[in-house]
Amino acid sequence: MSQVQWKQFICRACGLIYDEQAGDPDSGIAPGTRFEDIPEDWVCPLCGVVKADFEPYDHAAVAVAGPSLLTGASHVARGLGVVIVGAGHAGWAAAEALRALDAGLPITIVTACEGDRYLKPELSIAISRGATRESLVRETGVHAALRLGVRLLPDTFAVGLSPVLHQLRTTRGTLSFTSLVIAMGARPALPACLPPQLCWRINDLAGWSGLKQKIQQGPKRIVIVGAGMVGCELADDFARAGHQVTLLDVQSQPLATLLPPQGSARLRAGLEKAGVTVVGSVQVLGVALNPDGSKRVWTQCARQFVADEVVAATGLVTDTRLASGAGLALDRGIAVDPSTLQTSASQVYALGDCVSIEGAPCRFIEPISKQAQAIAHAILNIPYAGYAHTQPVIRLKTKSIPVVLHGLPVTAGLWQVMQDDPAKLRMQQSFGGTTVASLEIG
Repeated sequence: MSQVQWKQFICRACGLIYDEQAGDPDSGIAPGTRFEDIPEDWVCPLCGVVKADFEPYDHAAVAVAGPSLLTGASHVARGLGVVIVGAGHAGWAAAEALRALDAGLPITIVTACEGDRYLKPELSIAISRGATRESLVRETGVHAALRLGVRLLPDTFAVGLSPVLHQLRTTRGTLSFTSLVIAMGARPALPACLPPQLCWRINDLAGWSGLKQKIQQGPKRIVIVGAGMVGCELADDFARAGHQVTLLDVQSQPLATLLPPQGSARLRAGLEKAGVTVVGSVQVLGVALNPDGSKRVWTQCARQFVADEVVAATGLVTDTRLASGAGLALDRGIAVDPSTLQTSASQVYALGDCVSIEGAPCRFIEPISKQAQAIAHAILNIPYAGYAHTQPVIRLKTKSIPVVLHGLPVTAGLWQVMQDDPAKLRMQQSFGGTTVASLEIG
């Protein structure tokens, strides 16, 4: 009998790969489901785009360039082409977009890590799935560099930028460029009360791998500080994996700054049903190491929580040191042109988590591929309609109680309940006679 040939399909927006053999059990798609048999209303579990935004993906058929294009290749022309700072999803998306338009353009990627390609949103749902570092990496940095024909400089830090001289100073020396793309992402916003040596931050593969190693030997007591999107997803994921989870937040309910009270209450009930202890209206004052190796978290209201591991999920901020040192305009991130993604400096662009568009940070994965396309066309001076920012669908990846938010709620908006029963909560928010947001939970 011939072996079954399973196909893979890749999301053009975020890069998630649908494998027919594995299916998508969390979305009700059983292993072994052919892509053509998936219902048309199925959406990408990471970024929420529809089935039509997937295309066939044949990893094995990718043409690999010769070894001369590996790290530090001497024949790549210095001072010509594009330098990309950062090898996360945004950095590689920029490289993909540029290479698709120009097969010979010299491209150098500078990254503080190894440059391996993975999807960061998967980290908050990976423990309960039994994922490993190897299973999360969909392409090594070396292979991606070979495939795209770029020079990869791993374990290299960008320490200074001169837009006037078109030079980037790094820990491996100075690189000259024609155009520069900043794709540095964002770093965890860690309050002073949370000492970094005692708190995990799940913002990259290294942090996730370190925590997984600590908790994989059996059920652990885990305290998560911060009940935003990432905190709620991690709490749900850890609880489903059998850990004892306590979720703390200064607000009375999880996601209270984004959802209406009915929505926050429904989310809390779903998390508690999954085994998460949700504690609201508490201000963490500190974390200390106990003699037995456990951690003690104490709050302003004199409550204490003992944990084997503490996770900080207190939001993200842009690391502005490189940008501010170069004199780039900042506005809650690196300010970029809404259409071209160019910064305030000529031939310096930015995309992904590190940017702000008209004063609003853009920390969603779905727009990145569109931003990369706009930047690539601008750099290569190819006519293009430009990037048009729209509010992405917010999809909370909590299996115990799914949350989907369309649009962006406004403080002065009026929420109206459309459906409220044990199976589902549906609400709409209107402002000035126009529907601006819709919410579905359950």
